[in-house]
Amino acid sequence: MDKRFKILVSNDDGIYSEGIIALREAMLEIGEVFVYAPHKQQSAVGHAITTHLPLRVNPYYMNGEFFGYAVTGTPADCVKLAVTTHMQERPDLIVSGINHGSNAAINVIYSGTVSAATEGTILGIPSIAFSLTTYIDFDFTYSKKVAQIIASAVLKHGLPPGILLNVNIPPVPEEQIKGIKITKQGRSRWNDYFEKRVDPQGREYFWLTGTMDNIEDDEDSDVVATKNNYVSVTPIHFDLTAYDFLKELEKWEFK
Repeated sequence: MDKRFKILVSNDDGIYSEGIIALREAMLEIGEVFVYAPHKQQSAVGHAITTHLPLRVNPYYMNGEFFGYAVTGTPADCVKLAVTTHMQERPDLIVSGINHGSNAAINVIYSGTVSAATEGTILGIPSIAFSLTTYIDFDFTYSKKVAQIIASAVLKHGLPPGILLNVNIPPVPEEQIKGIKITKQGRSRWNDYFEKRVDPQGREYFWLTGTMDNIEDDEDSDVVATKNNYVSVTPIHFDLTAYDFLKELEKWEFK
């Protein structure tokens, strides 16, 4: 692979996370890597951008060596700032992750990981979001291989305008993986609520909790594919128009 490829790496779990360390290592086998990531945890912030506060960009070192830049903003901020202002040249590819936890089905809407890749797509750069579908016992060994395979394919073939890839990887050993499967975004909803608690000073606070309910069992969906030990690769876009409803809506009379 041509070492001249410039690859921007970001995430939402923070610049110190195990997942971004693994993704950076994987991309170093493909090209020149530039890391711009939130300076703290930014999970589930969606596509938020910072408009009323200044952003600071600070060099981040790991084990005494330069790792990348920690940005005091959201994942979308990181990508937008890097591409439009801080990097001397536009990257050839943007990769986000490797997220700690699934970003399938409805989670795509909330995900900062996916939003970093979406921002790259908005800026006209091929982009991919990677997630390992577990919150415990992280082993990114196989995820790094998947990231290299899919990133190399995107650099070879490119992506259509407005399209990004959302990749979810099952948390099982490589020998248990059945393959890489092209999927659609599954349908699900969160059955969640805010649990009321009391702090040591007797003041009430609320903590979000709940479970995700899958409302389909289509084998071609991202959720079902990963449960069946397939790597799920879903092409998604940020055009939210409900095209199937346009003709019907045109028949309405708004008075």
